[in-house]
Amino acid sequence: MSATAIPPKSVTVIHYPDDDGLPMSDNTRQMKWIFLLYGNLIGQYRNDPNIFVAGNHLIYPVEGDAKIRQAPDVYVAFGRPKQDRGSYKVWEEEGVFPQVVFEVWSPNNRYDEMQDKFKFYEKYGAEEYYILYPEFPMYAEAYRREGEKLVRIEEVNGYVSPRTGLRFALNKGQLTVFGGDGRPLRTVEEQAAEREAAERAAAEQQQRAEAESKRAEAAKEQAAKLAAKLRELGIDPDTV
Repeated sequence: MSATAIPPKSVTVIHYPDDDGLPMSDNTRQMKWIFLLYGNLIGQYRNDPNIFVAGNHLIYPVEGDAKIRQAPDVYVAFGRPKQDRGSYKVWEEEGVFPQVVFEVWSPNNRYDEMQDKFKFYEKYGAEEYYILYPEFPMYAEAYRREGEKLVRIEEVNGYVSPRTGLRFALNKGQLTVFGGDGRPLRTVEEQAAEREAAERAAAEQQQRAEAESKRAEAAKEQAAKLAAKLRELGIDPDTV
């Protein structure tokens, strides 16, 4: 009697795309705010190897289902190492869902789309969720987790993010976000200008120090020559 061969079970390989095919931004104003948040948060956590900041980066919360995903404009994952990722798969990140999520609204965003994003972040574990509206009059929405829900913060003006320390200020239709250092978030151009100014100041200080050193050396040489001249005349320079 011959044994019947049992064919091996086929293994379904799930592909998790790194790109959802959607643009990062719809206009330059939205892009500026995305880069403002991303660039400053990257700088704020540059020395911490276990805080990962990303922008326009797909998050997959459920292993085996590549359709459940979102790509926040900016997010911060605390307790996760800085390293390159094609996408953020929560089951490969010790189950850590990014704690802080930012979306920057554009006129092309639909209400139902934003609702889907909110439900996604609420369901899968975001601790803080922010929506910034860069069109005038500018404002922001802030949500903080309470149990299983993301609850809206009624007064955003002056609100401080518990995780990042970012502070939101609304004044006469303008929105300003302050970093953990208490300074307003700076654009790439502003940061470059600050570096250039600091470099110029350091160079000028070095030049002044070198000039002062030369003056001191010249004065020392002049004093030595005078002392030698006095000794030639039979005068003790220490008594003069």
